[in-house]
Amino acid sequence: EYDEVMDEQRKRVYGYRQRILDGVNCRLLIVDSVHDQVEHHLNTFLDRDSGVESFARWAGSKLSAQLTPKDFRGMDFEQADRYAKDEAERMAETQVIEAIDENLPGEEEESEWNWEALAKMANVRWGLSLRDRDLKKIGRDEVAEHLIAEASKAIHAIDLSEGAVFLEEDFGIRSVGAWAHSKFGFALELDELRGREAGELKKLVRQRAEAEYDNKEAEYPVMAGMYRYTQASQGSTHLDRDGLVAWARERFETELSVEDLKHKQREEVRELLVEHSRKHLDKANEKSATVKRKIDSLFRSAAGDETLAEVTGSDSELESLVDWIHDTLKLELSKREAARFDRETCERRLTGAVEDQFRPEIRRMERMLLLQIVDTAWKDHLLAMDHLRSSIGLAGYAQMDPKVEYKREGMRLFEQMWTSIAERVTDLIFRMESLNEDFVGSTWVETSARHEQAPAASDIAQQQRAAIDASQGNADAVIETIRHRGERVGRNEPCPCGSG
Repeated sequence: EYDEVMDEQRKRVYGYRQRILDGVNCRLLIVDSVHDQVEHHLNTFLDRDSGVESFARWAGSKLSAQLTPKDFRGMDFEQADRYAKDEAERMAETQVIEAIDENLPGEEEESEWNWEALAKMANVRWGLSLRDRDLKKIGRDEVAEHLIAEASKAIHAIDLSEGAVFLEEDFGIRSVGAWAHSKFGFALELDELRGREAGELKKLVRQRAEAEYDNKEAEYPVMAGMYRYTQASQGSTHLDRDGLVAWARERFETELSVEDLKHKQREEVRELLVEHSRKHLDKANEKSATVKRKIDSLFRSAAGDETLAEVTGSDSELESLVDWIHDTLKLELSKREAARFDRETCERRLTGAVEDQFRPEIRRMERMLLLQIVDTAWKDHLLAMDHLRSSIGLAGYAQMDPKVEYKREGMRLFEQMWTSIAERVTDLIFRMESLNEDFVGSTWVETSARHEQAPAASDIAQQQRAAIDASQGNADAVIETIRHRGERVGRNEPCPCGSG
């Protein structure tokens, strides 16, 4: 039963990882992560208690008190300020009595009392400047009243006005705007957010985030190219404009000359190239739409498992399709290979060809980034699950079934792992300018390089059989008998490794 939990988790992680290795469009996976993040965070910000929970946490940390969020519902700031300080004052009385009982126990000798710890507790908790010798002069019987009075003065002197923003009516939507700007880099005006239902707000943020992702797709190849053509010499760097222009001209299929970059600063050069990149991506979108229409027309009335051989209906139609794929996408496919494609495989291979032609750098970056983050998170999760399994037996002392608790806590940790993956991936994707320069450089693609498809499993098998046949072709070759030439160890003799 313990292994059942891990088996389910392994299937999900390895299945996700295999999809990446099989060539799925990683943008789709990252967009899913964006949607998950929007759903998770906006549910938090738009919750009715979001403001009072934030105020209770913040004020509680300032007042060294544990405040209950629901107590502040419907209060304005003046009411909340007064109530929070009254609660903190009441809690201070309890905290003082407990500290005295702990550090000045009545059943112990006075020589064992820890006046220093008592003074330190009060100083740390309420920001006082008490000395242990002064408290000792007051004596145990009177020190409680003295500490409570000092704590009360300190509590009422604390300014909570900065927390007023948490209790404002539009705190939730302000939080949405601030989070979206911090997370994705785009600004949302309050007027855009006010008056919208939660579902509408989520849709708006998702759309703006995807639009920002489109901007990143245009910017990333330019960033990779400028890293590639930046040269260091004598402690300074300069841009190889000739090389950059030659690359950009072929990469973005545009007319560009060194004169276009003349007298331009680095940022101006970047903006010019990004504009060419955007226009090139417009062509990519047109080609993607063409591919989608082609696939839809082929599989319009087909069942999910039908292949291209079945939907085309004849060898001539299939051959015509293979020629169209080559002419349109520059993708080399044999008729035999294409015949086996079902709809899912066809979509993956053809859209992948479009991506490799128009967005090679960012697709490579996404793939590397996802694999690295998933692998790291999975290793950390396995370690956490090992710790959980070694300690779950203690649940029996609390009258709980260890197996049930292991399953519940294990799945909680697993979902937490996926949340952390989505958080990390989106953080890096929308701040790609902070990525390591060497990492970005590793995703740079030569414009003259040609995308080669990995050989199919059947092709590999044929190559292996050919190699075997070739190795067996020379029948006259004498194969030397394999002999053991080292020193032999007797059956009952000690092992030479020293183990006995």
